[in-house]
Order: sequence, then C-alpha cells, then structure tokens
Amino acid sequence: MPFAKSANAQIYYSLEGQSHNSPLVLSNSLGADLSMWYLQMPRFLKSFRVLRSDTRGHGKSSVTPAPYSIQKLANDVLALADALQLEHFHFCGLSMGGQIGMWLAANAPQRLNKVVLCSTAAKIGTPEMWNARVANVLKEGMKNVAAAAIERWFTPAFRATHPPVVEIIHKILEATSPEGYAACCAGLRDFDFRENLNNIRTPTLVISGTHDGATTPADGQFLANHIAGAHYVELNGAHLSNIEDAERFTHEVLRFLNS
Repeated sequence: MPFAKSANAQIYYSLEGQSHNSPLVLSNSLGADLSMWYLQMPRFLKSFRVLRSDTRGHGKSSVTPAPYSIQKLANDVLALADALQLEHFHFCGLSMGGQIGMWLAANAPQRLNKVVLCSTAAKIGTPEMWNARVANVLKEGMKNVAAAAIERWFTPAFRATHPPVVEIIHKILEATSPEGYAACCAGLRDFDFRENLNNIRTPTLVISGTHDGATTPADGQFLANHIAGAHYVELNGAHLSNIEDAERFTHEVLRFLNS
C-alpha cells in the first residue's frame, strides 16, 4: 500500500493518471476517505494526474495525538506532494478540504495553479458546537455522529432515491476513527480565515450546494466576494454536492481547471 511520511504521520494515498498530465490534488470532508471522489475519477483522469489521500486521522492514514489544525493538515498535503515530486498542482477540497485549500492558497501560493473550494466556509460553526461534537464522539463513538452527518450531507429526496449510495457513505463515516475525527473537529473549531481571504491570489472557483445547511450558499458567496477574481457556482444538492449533483459538479470543476 502506498504511504508517505509527514511529520509524525503516515499518509495513505492514491496517485493515478498519465504522468504527463497536470497534477490535481483532491482533499476530503471530515469523516470521509479518498473514495468520496469516485464519481469524479473517470472524467478527472482524462485530463489530470489525480492525487487522493486519506486525511490524517481518517481511513488508512495515521491517527496521531489530538488536536490537529488546518495548517497541520495542509502541511500533510505539501509533504505528500514533495514526496511524489509534484512541484505545482491544482487543488480541489470539500468542506474541511476546502479550508485546507484556503490555507494553501494564502500560504503556499507558489505551489498552486488553481484552487476549487467546495461546500466550505471561512469559519464553520461555533466553538460550542464543535466541543459538543468532540465530547459526543469520544464518549459514544461514531454511530450517532454518522447518522446526523448523513442528514446534513444529503437532501431527504436524495436519501430516498439513492439508498445504496447513501449507505456506502454512511459506512465510511461509521468506520472513521473517533479519535481522528475528534482531532480534526478541533482543527475546524479553531479555523477562522475571514480576515485572510484577501491574501488569496490563486485563481479560485467556489462551489456551494443550494440545500447545504452546514456550509450555506451565503458562506460560499462570502468566500467568492472576498477572494479576488473568484468564480461562484451553486449546485442542486446539500453538503456532498460532488455526489448529489455529480455530473454538474464534475463539469464545473473541469471547465474551470481547463479554462
């Protein structure tokens, strides 16, 4: 299995596609693993060399001691890119992955070609909300947290009409390490990039889901309005719009990256 070392962690990754194609790095939401991009992969691989990984604390990557920060997770991305000799790359991140993208665009702009920020916000939730979730998951495990997340991630209509897809994502959530999940919650709790967005000069696409109650269209519009030259697209879905409105999501990302 392919692993790369980043500080005190082993990061599990998958690098696919033709070596002559431009690299595209995909970064996951809290509670997901690299498989969350499965609907995008066939078309992304026609244009890009795609690097996916399990975020620290998730999937097959190391669960290191808490807490984590978005900066630490972003440095994992850079360490992985360095290990694979990817000097420049496009970046597409969803939710927590989008916050990683913001940090990279502001702090390592020389590494990025373009950045896509999906279903994310410069600040998500309140400290009280995150602290309650950390306490819950460390006490009760992932079952209750996973059930609540599924209701946020997909609209009722999608859950009713696509039960096999929803079940796959639900199982990934339930299998996530409670300690790793809680450590990442701390990173989300402490991240507030509202005053830093004007430092981003990387060409940016912001994608929001119309029915996303966690990172709302207003959150996405705030990003687009405060990042110079950013483009904004709204899709017919909730939080995981890359699954719920997969065809349009894929089309919009490819159109932006290939333009």
